[in-house]
Amino acid sequence: MKMTVELFDSIINTSQDCVFWKDIDRRFLGVNQAFLDFYGFESANILIGKTDEDMGWHTDPEPYRQDELNVLSGHSTYKVPGKCIIRGEERDIIASKRPLYDGDRIVGLVGSFVDVTDVLKRQTKYEGLHNLYTVETLRKYPFFDKLLDETGLDEILDPLTGVLSRGYALSFVHSLISSGTPFTFAILDLDNFKFINDSHGHSVGDLTLKAVTASLASFTDGYGLIGRFGGDEILIINLKDLDYQDKQKYFTSLYSDHNILRHNIPIEDGFVYITGTIGCATFPNDADNYNDLFALIDKTLYLGKSKGRNCYVIYVEDKHKELEIKKLVKHNIYTDMYNMKKIFNKGASLRERLSLIFPFLSDSLQITDLYVIDNDNNLKAVLDESVCSEVEDISVILNKDIFCESSLESVKSNTPLLYNALSNLNISSCLIVRIGNDVITNGYLLCGVHRDMRIWQENECALLFFLSDLISSTLQSHFLQLL
Repeated sequence: MKMTVELFDSIINTSQDCVFWKDIDRRFLGVNQAFLDFYGFESANILIGKTDEDMGWHTDPEPYRQDELNVLSGHSTYKVPGKCIIRGEERDIIASKRPLYDGDRIVGLVGSFVDVTDVLKRQTKYEGLHNLYTVETLRKYPFFDKLLDETGLDEILDPLTGVLSRGYALSFVHSLISSGTPFTFAILDLDNFKFINDSHGHSVGDLTLKAVTASLASFTDGYGLIGRFGGDEILIINLKDLDYQDKQKYFTSLYSDHNILRHNIPIEDGFVYITGTIGCATFPNDADNYNDLFALIDKTLYLGKSKGRNCYVIYVEDKHKELEIKKLVKHNIYTDMYNMKKIFNKGASLRERLSLIFPFLSDSLQITDLYVIDNDNNLKAVLDESVCSEVEDISVILNKDIFCESSLESVKSNTPLLYNALSNLNISSCLIVRIGNDVITNGYLLCGVHRDMRIWQENECALLFFLSDLISSTLQSHFLQLL
């Protein structure tokens, strides 16, 4: 389309910014309709040929004169804050100006400004609240640079955590996709947040959420932003780490080197331990639109949960393209127990029954083998019959029917024989359930994983406890022996 005077005039006069242009002596040559409406002028004739000083718009006109002289010497300015007097009231504005050229010769300047008085008032009101992002930080991103001319931080940031609120975080993601800007998108779900709320109260839960988001915002500062999706789910928008190795390094750091996840958060009467599960994918490598991209991070998050939580999953097409959330989401506990019992009862010997049920347990608990400790305190494996270790000190930590540890710290300090046996099996986190009734202990069931700080969920504990009850009933009715 050819640019005509009529088209240019239409564009200028439909702009919501106040636009003006001046000659080499800083005298007004013309303004747009938004400018006239702002000052309450019916036409531009009242100011054509005049300067700002002639109009009396500034209490101290010298800084503004120097600013325009600087532009007329060849320098552009962008969103410079200032003040002007409108109908007797001083208003806050931000203005941008650049030189006008005729060939190589500067013949004037063109500028625009917006009134940000109301926005600044809202921002000032918000300054005392928990605030992780400033106007200056967000203006580095084109989406927020424009938005902040019209919107205060109180509308953009989540009031509890001080990171981006859900709506603006997702709008930012949409803007990146629209502009074709590559980024990695991730969702973090805090694993034990409900337990923290239930055990310590919602004030501690809020404190924990603030601590995690603050750490994430600090760690990602300069190349990404953090948003709160809702509840204990947090969005990570990373514009730097795009290939697999860089993403792996970034998430490994979150879980280890920088005390963001897998660490204690101090509270008034002690500490709370916090972990999280993350799913992520990258635009445009993994998906070229928002719906597909969000579906991928949702799927990988559920995969991480099904693998025992406290981990991250980076989307890889060859491995994850067939993922379906409905297959990843666990059945309800009743259905799982019902299926376990049906499978268990098909076997003749106890080893055969446990071998039959193991694929189900492996899928539900994400374990590679199941271990039985018999009444002679020998630890044996269901699949690997070569495993046999004496762990006669196990009763020291099994003063209840169930024992679960995200690490082996208490096992190491209280039961060295058991600790050595688990270490030899490369187990870093274990769940143990007693087999027997109120009076007699027939042995123990043990499952473990190689990954440190596994968070054992209530439904997982319930499944293993139900299996121990099946074994106990079988031992009594069939007079079978443990492995």
